Amino acid sequence: SRLFLQNGLFVVGPESAKAHPGPICYRKNGYLAVTDANVVLGRVIPDHFPNIFGPNEDESLDLAGAREAFQKLQMENSEGEGRSVEELAYGFIQVANEAMCRPIRNLTQMRGFDITSHALACFGGAGPQHACAMARALGIKKVYVHRYGGVLSAYGLSMADAVVEEQEPAKEVYAVAVSGGGFDESIDPSASAREERLQYLAKKARLSLMKQGYSEDSVVIEKYLNMRYQGTDNAIMIKESNSSSALPYAEKFVEQYHREFGFELDGRDILIDDFRVRGVVPGKDLQKSAATPQLGSPTPAGKTKAYFENGWEDASTYNMEDMKPGHKIQGPAIIFQSISTIVLEIGCVAAVTSDGDLDIDVEQLHSKDVASFADDGRETEIIEDPVQLSIFAHRFMGIAEQMGRTLARTAISVNIKERLDFSCALFTKDGGLVANAPHIPVHLGAMQSAVRFQVEYWNSEGRKGIKEGDVLVSNHPQLAGGSHLPDITVITPIFHEGKIIFFVASRGHHSDIGGVSPGSMPPHSVNLKDEGASIVAFKLVKDGKFQEEGITDILVNQGDVPGTRNLKDNLSDLRAQVAANNSGIRLLHQLVHENGLKKVEAYMHFIQHNAEMAVRNMLKEFASAHGTRAHSIDYMDDGTPIELTIEINPKTGSACFDFEGTGPQILGNLNAPPAVTYSAVIYSLRSLVGQDIPLNQGCLAPIEFKIPAYSLLNPSDDVGVVGGNVLTSQRVVDVVLKAFKACAASQGCMNNLTFGDDRFGYYETIAGGAGAGPTWEGRSGVHTHCTNTRITDPEILERRYPVLLRRFGLRKGSGGNGKNQGGDGVIREIEPLRPLVMSILSERRTLQPYGLDGGEPGMTGKNLLVKKDGVVLNIGAKRSGSLNVGERLVIETPGGGGYGRATE
Repeated sequence: SRLFLQNGLFVVGPESAKAHPGPICYRKNGYLAVTDANVVLGRVIPDHFPNIFGPNEDESLDLAGAREAFQKLQMENSEGEGRSVEELAYGFIQVANEAMCRPIRNLTQMRGFDITSHALACFGGAGPQHACAMARALGIKKVYVHRYGGVLSAYGLSMADAVVEEQEPAKEVYAVAVSGGGFDESIDPSASAREERLQYLAKKARLSLMKQGYSEDSVVIEKYLNMRYQGTDNAIMIKESNSSSALPYAEKFVEQYHREFGFELDGRDILIDDFRVRGVVPGKDLQKSAATPQLGSPTPAGKTKAYFENGWEDASTYNMEDMKPGHKIQGPAIIFQSISTIVLEIGCVAAVTSDGDLDIDVEQLHSKDVASFADDGRETEIIEDPVQLSIFAHRFMGIAEQMGRTLARTAISVNIKERLDFSCALFTKDGGLVANAPHIPVHLGAMQSAVRFQVEYWNSEGRKGIKEGDVLVSNHPQLAGGSHLPDITVITPIFHEGKIIFFVASRGHHSDIGGVSPGSMPPHSVNLKDEGASIVAFKLVKDGKFQEEGITDILVNQGDVPGTRNLKDNLSDLRAQVAANNSGIRLLHQLVHENGLKKVEAYMHFIQHNAEMAVRNMLKEFASAHGTRAHSIDYMDDGTPIELTIEINPKTGSACFDFEGTGPQILGNLNAPPAVTYSAVIYSLRSLVGQDIPLNQGCLAPIEFKIPAYSLLNPSDDVGVVGGNVLTSQRVVDVVLKAFKACAASQGCMNNLTFGDDRFGYYETIAGGAGAGPTWEGRSGVHTHCTNTRITDPEILERRYPVLLRRFGLRKGSGGNGKNQGGDGVIREIEPLRPLVMSILSERRTLQPYGLDGGEPGMTGKNLLVKKDGVVLNIGAKRSGSLNVGERLVIETPGGGGYGRATE
């Protein structure tokens, strides 16, 4: 990975130096990379590498060239001031290690594993150079380095089993649930069909291997069932076990489901989605290891200087070929295998096994006491350090990402578990956004508004405040910082020594919370009450107890408007949001334990300031190139204007975003609360910076907003707003990017489709075309800007809901022409299998997504109803009505605008 100093941060990757030209030390005019840092720090020693570098591939690694590149970087960037070359290089190693730790934490959390109870296995030439430091950062106590670690994949191929897999879909009930939990062991509904299909697949697999020359006796058959709970979509492949249980597959399924998702679902049947068989001819067996003698420390091959956490250290070097089983080596040390280098950190001990592998014990350092004191006893000020800033940026974002994975893992609804329509974030004790994982952009600024409202509300006069064991919930768009009613925010305070130190929050789109139409996205609502249950402030958990009765009353009893149609899913998803917040609390407590509260708080503020300065610098650069004033206007399909004038102070990089000229609030639901505008602007500014910066409240610190009262972007608290979050937000982004001359308009719509009846509600957003820019063509068939959700898989859609997906593909030619072509929209055609109410809430059906700099606009979208007799009706942008069996709804989404005048 390449190394950069950007916006006060040490940045590692994602750009790669590649094998050619490679790092600087390869002598091919390459790029500064992690390998250069290891060479400069003495962790990679040129004398132990063959002379295969340079233009003629006959030179050694270039230590002098790598040092010179770091010196140049040091002189050209303020982040390098006051650092030696070694300190600069070591800073990059620390950031690189944390960048690699982040996905490891996320993936293990997603699967429900405790990472600290596992060993870290590493392979490849470079892996062992970082493994000990990463293990220490992850809390892992053991590292394993195979003797063929540098070519482990090739070695594995030589030992691999010969395997043939056969699989076919199924739709069977394996276990019938009984009231009170468990399953009826006297019933096995799929027994005869299951055994018949598995035997058939086993025969196919066996014959396939025999055709490859293997004998029938050498083939081992493994049987699997792909299983899930009724009403869920997460299937788990379960291998046949030797259990004596009447329902052995169910026993293993429940055990694995609980490990991955943290709970069981009582009262639900277990279904079979697939039958699967693996025919296996076992590969070469590994020889059993002999007992390892205790030989103590071997004689070092030499001594070297290597740079570690405390600076330069004397490190012994060892050749793996000279070491014998039973030898032990104390770090710091460097061990040379024929195809890799192993860096043994201070406090680590490596032992050679009887197979010639290395088992490394990693000493876990004690928590750092960062509250250091001066000679007079006063606590010293924590000074911002770019390396620590970069590491904390990864840690904060990693915590938000792990919260998201917990939420996706524990939720029930398709909307959250499959479409990933949620966001998770960390906040300071006053509600300032610190880190928002890259989930849903339209939630960015709005979540901060929601947290700050709750802090102010519960601490106002006459209220009892926020106590440990409380969890808060809200969704009101105008009063409580919400986006629209289906987006419910769950907020949990984090306490330390009796005081609130941070907040964590998760916002998830619930597929139905009541209102006049299934899915709670009515196309023609004019009042907020038509759109479902509204919550200004409620304690979802009080004194540690989930308030099911209270939240049920809010969701179900909505006066003359129908209550939620999916209460069971609502409650399950709210519990999942609480669980996601709890995971964030645990991880933040761990971070405080490792670093101290003062340091964590300080770096929360430093990371916000870093984002602020990046945005200020971007605004200064724009003012220098294009002037201090920018203006743009665009329109909703009904003609309502959204007008923006930007005035930039070229000295400070601050700016005023004045929406004067925007049309008045409308008798409809396209009204957008101010929090939605803040979210659209913070997303746009973050995108305009063009580099990877932290996404937090600092992005908005340079911005002053002027939004006229009772306008489309600042409506009264009782009007409909459900379309403002999903449609008007997109137009605000179009207006901002147009003002900055950044790119052509994208589809400008989320194409919100809902359907259901009195038993369920379903919601999805549909992709379209992205706008082209100065150096890129617009992507086709993608969610753009303020939405970042997935579309439900066709198989899941048809399995869970009474619909048939007739067509789903690109709408060729719908992108605007230009030097760079706009992306194409999509066509999605759905047919109900029983009478359903279907609603579409969309835009860009009248006015085209604009092109820029001579590029042509994208095509508008269409919503069509195909009747039984073949008659096709254009139903307009916003419509709700009953669809009968045999009728079809066809949605053609807009394309993106083109950029630049097309040339012949």
